[in-house]
Amino acid sequence: MANELAQIKNMIYEIRGQKVMLDRDLAVLYEVKVKRLNEAVKRNIGRFPEDFMFQLTDDEWDSLRSKFATSNDEKDSLRSQNVISNDEGDHLRSQFATAN
Repeated sequence: MANELAQIKNMIYEIRGQKVMLDRDLAVLYEVKVKRLNEAVKRNIGRFPEDFMFQLTDDEWDSLRSKFATSNDEKDSLRSQNVISNDEGDHLRSQFATAN
């Protein structure tokens, strides 16, 4: 349990003064593919608050990406700017990810 909490804490970042998670990390937590998670959100976008997610700017992306040690072998390497969501968005996404 403590190990799981530490893993989740390591997936939380502070960006724009908000605690957020990458879509790829949420997909890992809910055991779904990132593509499926984002598809579920798009199908249900009206059920989310307007500000629940955003895309990183180039500077934010470069800063965040520099914190990761990625290799060519990694299945979900950081090659594109992932969608970020705040805690309210994370909760709602989880409902759709596990239902779809």
